[in-house]
Amino acid sequence: MTKSNNLAFQFILFLLYSFLWAASADPHQDFITCCLQKSSDPVAFSRVISTPQTSSYSSILNVTVQNLRFTLPNTPKPRVIITPDRDSQIQTAIRCSKKHGLQIRILSGGHDFEGSSYVSDVPFFVLNMFNYRSVSVDAKSRTAWVGAGATLGETYYNIVKTNRSLAFPGGYYPQIGIGGHVSGGGYGCLLRKFGLAADNVLDARVIDANGRILNRKSMGEDLFWAIRGGMGASFAVILEYRVRLVEISKELTAFRLLKTLETNATDLVHKWQYVAPNLSENLLLELSLTVIQSNQTGKRTVQATFVTLFEGGADELVSIMDEQFPELGLVKKDCIQLSSWVEFIIYFYGRPLELTDSLLTSRVSLNPKSYFKSKSDFIQKPIPKQGIQKLWDMMLKIDFPALLMNWTPLGAKMAEIPESEIPFPHRAGNIILVYEKIQWMGTDPKLMQQRIALIREFHSLMGEFVDNDPRAAYADYRDLDLGVNNVGKTSVEQARIWGAQYFKNNFDRLVKVKTMVDPHDYFKNEQSIPPL
Repeated sequence: MTKSNNLAFQFILFLLYSFLWAASADPHQDFITCCLQKSSDPVAFSRVISTPQTSSYSSILNVTVQNLRFTLPNTPKPRVIITPDRDSQIQTAIRCSKKHGLQIRILSGGHDFEGSSYVSDVPFFVLNMFNYRSVSVDAKSRTAWVGAGATLGETYYNIVKTNRSLAFPGGYYPQIGIGGHVSGGGYGCLLRKFGLAADNVLDARVIDANGRILNRKSMGEDLFWAIRGGMGASFAVILEYRVRLVEISKELTAFRLLKTLETNATDLVHKWQYVAPNLSENLLLELSLTVIQSNQTGKRTVQATFVTLFEGGADELVSIMDEQFPELGLVKKDCIQLSSWVEFIIYFYGRPLELTDSLLTSRVSLNPKSYFKSKSDFIQKPIPKQGIQKLWDMMLKIDFPALLMNWTPLGAKMAEIPESEIPFPHRAGNIILVYEKIQWMGTDPKLMQQRIALIREFHSLMGEFVDNDPRAAYADYRDLDLGVNNVGKTSVEQARIWGAQYFKNNFDRLVKVKTMVDPHDYFKNEQSIPPL
């Protein structure tokens, strides 16, 4: 570098430091200064830094946050947000945060139910992977490289645009970020035939606690195993995944049938538990449950919604239902033909199919954001009718907004994959994955406490019908009620309280991997895997 260029470079640094220092009284200004000093391109780095004093801070923080519980004024906010657009910025941020004692939180899509990817009780910065959103599809090899910040919708859109017969077995909600989704397992409408999103990851690029960029070969099989369903943010910054694409039939049929207590919902839900997990792998029969105001009686009633995706035609689907579940009363006019599998994502949420492309690629939340608390369960044997009635009784006692449940049948491919194949262990022996959610309107703390108490009570009731040794939970539906780590050092046995519920016997292997790759626990949150 010539003397004049060096002077110009120093002048740019002086302007940047002066601006940031004037704009921020943040005690962790040293972290920002460190990042700019160590960066090979401080001007570019300065563009991806936001602090509470910069105009972009609030929009960057709140645009991806889906649970409004964590937008309230008393919620701890990050001292700095970095939205990197190159690997070197992440490496620098890791080194500087270590030096200046700033905890890292990694955000890809903002659907962390407990806000652990963007909330902390200690000084922290958020690494928002929004710019890592490229999707590169190779139809010939049936693979794709997907950035951690790409949403499911963006991923699906790019796959179908390349080849309509190829699919990726990820989740339903288009605005979920791939990074977090795969890190906890990731299930969706294709799980009974192809398993989880994490089951279909072939390679990955990550940055570890030492700032090294690693792929599957260089990270080794232990770390590669851990980041596919074992909470990847406990081990590294996920940059991108190479995923396997699966081939799906071009003939696809769907239906949605609504039943209430007045139209035999109790008997149908009871029978569904025996039927749905044992159907062909080509047929997913989802169940959603909530409370509505009955048009027939004017009173509140439970509504059961049966939604299906089938690889095949309407005549064949009706024939299968006539044989396996005649009580449902499916007829051909209830069915709809889909032009592609991604249309089912939109159909599942009751949106017009002609909006498929725009809803997949939009970063605006498909459903209105809300204040909520969620829980999960795995059912091992069908709940008897008396038990179902107990669930209805409590659901009917809960005021509007009603408690919501989604019941996803497992079985088929999910029962064939060994529990230890990836960290997600809930395979054979589990017939249903249950999602429980309660919402509320407004910021009244007393109302929030009441609503959270209600879902805890409901979850306790669900405990009568599931295996409690230990009770199972789904890692992607993070629930801090299960237990939390200490702010400082956390023992493995303390973390096992929540870890065994997510990972069963795989928890011990996750601890070993953590001890090997991050012994000083740099990647830490309320439910991160602790090192020995």
